[in-house]
Amino acid sequence: MSNRRRVLPPDSLATPEIHVSYTSFLAPSRFDAVSFDCYGTLVDWEAGIVAAVRSFFDARDLTPPPPEDLLARFAQLEPALQKPPFRRYRIVLRDVAAGLGREFGVATTREERDAFADAVGTWPAFEDVPEALRDLSRRFRLAVVSNVDDDLFARTAAGLGASFDAVVTAEQVRSYKPARAHFLELMKRLQLPATRILHAAESLYHDVAPARELGLTTAWINRRAGTGRGGATAPSEARPDHEFADLASLAEALGCRPAEGRGRRSAR
Repeated sequence: MSNRRRVLPPDSLATPEIHVSYTSFLAPSRFDAVSFDCYGTLVDWEAGIVAAVRSFFDARDLTPPPPEDLLARFAQLEPALQKPPFRRYRIVLRDVAAGLGREFGVATTREERDAFADAVGTWPAFEDVPEALRDLSRRFRLAVVSNVDDDLFARTAAGLGASFDAVVTAEQVRSYKPARAHFLELMKRLQLPATRILHAAESLYHDVAPARELGLTTAWINRRAGTGRGGATAPSEARPDHEFADLASLAEALGCRPAEGRGRRSAR
């Protein structure tokens, strides 16, 4: 597929399986590395969150609230609980579980809150991710910047089907995105300037906003394209440089895999 794209105004909206460029053309030669957020971008954290919270209700023979309601409340609770002073993500998630329980009328037990936090390592990767990462790794250095603990990511990494040149976690930098510490550490470890890194992420709030402020080119992996809902991610007015429906589309646009005839078209 041709890598030529029309640059669109910021109020344009992409639909699934369309690559939209908002600020510039996506030239693979501009980058030495591609970095990723993990949960929401590589891993289907929303499915994991919903399944874990539903278990609270199943254990009590209660009807769980609609998934979108659960996710919207998660998107409010998580950022508030990540404010300084730093606490490990496992602890943050325990408090999120308690808050979700209170919100929806369930008094969670300590065991349930621990299980909710521990479940992160079992959340599934999106179907397109292992192959797309392998394709991208043939041309670029790969990295992860994630709001997670080291041990939780280690379990997740086993299911991603790729190795990474750098992994920066919240536990390591003692900070949570959208603070800039992850990205500053990323550039330090890769020994690359911001202009040589393409950052791909689902969250405008956690990733696109701080990455663009530091000069990284951003690719929004808009897995919720067409839903009209924000899911588990806090809202943001940040604008990405590029937008894709999934990681496979990004790998294709970067020349790392052939077009598969999935109905993608350039925004003309």
